[in-house]
Amino acid sequence: MTHRIPPFTGFGLGLRKEHHQAFLDRPVPVDFVEIISENFMACGGRPLRTLEAIRERHPVAMHGVSLSLGSANGLNRGYLAELKALADRIDPLWVSDHLCWTGVDGLNSHDLLPLPYTGEALDLCAANITLAQDVLERGILVENPSSYAGFHGNTMTEWEFLATLTERTGCHLLLDVNNIYVSGVNHGFDPIAFLDGVPKDRVRQIHLAGHSAGPEGMLIDTHDTPVCEAVWALYAEAVSRFGPAATMIERDDAIPTLAELLAELDRARALAGERLAA
Repeated sequence: MTHRIPPFTGFGLGLRKEHHQAFLDRPVPVDFVEIISENFMACGGRPLRTLEAIRERHPVAMHGVSLSLGSANGLNRGYLAELKALADRIDPLWVSDHLCWTGVDGLNSHDLLPLPYTGEALDLCAANITLAQDVLERGILVENPSSYAGFHGNTMTEWEFLATLTERTGCHLLLDVNNIYVSGVNHGFDPIAFLDGVPKDRVRQIHLAGHSAGPEGMLIDTHDTPVCEAVWALYAEAVSRFGPAATMIERDDAIPTLAELLAELDRARALAGERLAA
């Protein structure tokens, strides 16, 4: 079954509890917001009422961290049912999650663990994505996570793996530009090669975020700092290749004022406008 996701252009923010009241009190100049799906699944009460009120003003994208598309144990059907219930209630722009696995034997590690880029892993991920799309009755976006370890048995690059997944499953991509930069530094690949290897017609959303320096020259995807200059430059290259995909700023720690995030979003809007006009 084909689950096509129509393009949506605009600039948005990750919706975090520190800014809920501001979104309820007044119009906020964003084109959409993105939620962490797990924060609203099977919770009801005030969080869901808040989300529904904001949904009346802004389109919502649902972004998860526990679907575990790379799990060898298969997808958690209970989790999928809760995710579908929220999606049916909110009617999001799309549902997204990461190309990773998050646990084993029912234990959630609460981390986005890396996959080997092999034919066997590709078959597994394709089957899980197909199941997720069929159960949700909608297409999903798959995000490239940051990674800090690789596998000697890899037979393809991450971008080749993603490109083949989209071809096999019809899924679309959430391209995290910060993650491309972080993983490129950590593993020594050229971020431009990643951009060039991604199918242009499958990118529906772009994430921008900050990162921090880790040990031995490694970078860590912390989402607690502003977007750095190198990531802004890579975002400009992404816009030149993929056009006006929906773009948002992610911030999950050291949350600044809404005004600061909106100023950062304005920079993304201006940079995209310059590249698209060139």
